[in-house]
Amino acid sequence: MQSFDKLVEIISRLRDPVSGCPWDLKQTPQTLVPNFIEELFEAVEAIEEEDYPALNEELGDLMLHIVFQCQIANEEKRFDVDSVLHNINSKLVRRHPHVFGDTEETDADSVKMNWERLKKAEKKDRISVLEGIPRALPGLIFAQRTQEKAASVGFDWQDHKPVLEKLHEEIYELNEALENDNQEHIREEVGDLLFTIVNLARKLHIDAEAVVKETTRKFTKRFQYIEEYYRNIGEDIHAASLEELDAVWNKAKEV
Repeated sequence: MQSFDKLVEIISRLRDPVSGCPWDLKQTPQTLVPNFIEELFEAVEAIEEEDYPALNEELGDLMLHIVFQCQIANEEKRFDVDSVLHNINSKLVRRHPHVFGDTEETDADSVKMNWERLKKAEKKDRISVLEGIPRALPGLIFAQRTQEKAASVGFDWQDHKPVLEKLHEEIYELNEALENDNQEHIREEVGDLLFTIVNLARKLHIDAEAVVKETTRKFTKRFQYIEEYYRNIGEDIHAASLEELDAVWNKAKEV
């Protein structure tokens, strides 16, 4: 903990009104948000790429932002880093009664559902179990978290098979909307289709956000292969037909 205490001390020094850093002194909780989000996504990228030296650094940057927010809050007499640590320690113990208490849970899904039930009991001011999900989350994460919350009260299919049936139903309804050229209906059905695909991923214990990013990176790698191919042969990729591009795409898949 000495290193953590040292970080707290450094941030406090940077915020010292007399001898601190002019830039750090100028910051507010709001002005730090863009960099906070950027550091979070850099950490996520390091995890996805399994770049552990980078993850080591990015987690440090995230820790910096957490302590920075605590320091400002302490200056404004709202809370301090000790109260933040006390709250999270208490929450972890309270929401893991199967570890720190007498409750028995045998699988991860049961633990997750019990966590949501305990959370709802603690958040007595919330009317709905769906409250509290940040609206600024990326769309696929927002959808998956919403589905998880609904599932915590039993509103869920037992396995993935009914979700597949629902997926076929949504595809049929989208085709119907396309045939009728109803733009509003098309938009709605595309949304329903995406939501159902996220639900399928959830039932298969797959992170929808992560896999779509993996697929996009795969697409990017193959498309850049096509671009490089046309640069190497000295031809304009814009002049190539779809059939020609698709032929090179198939080569990219073999690399």
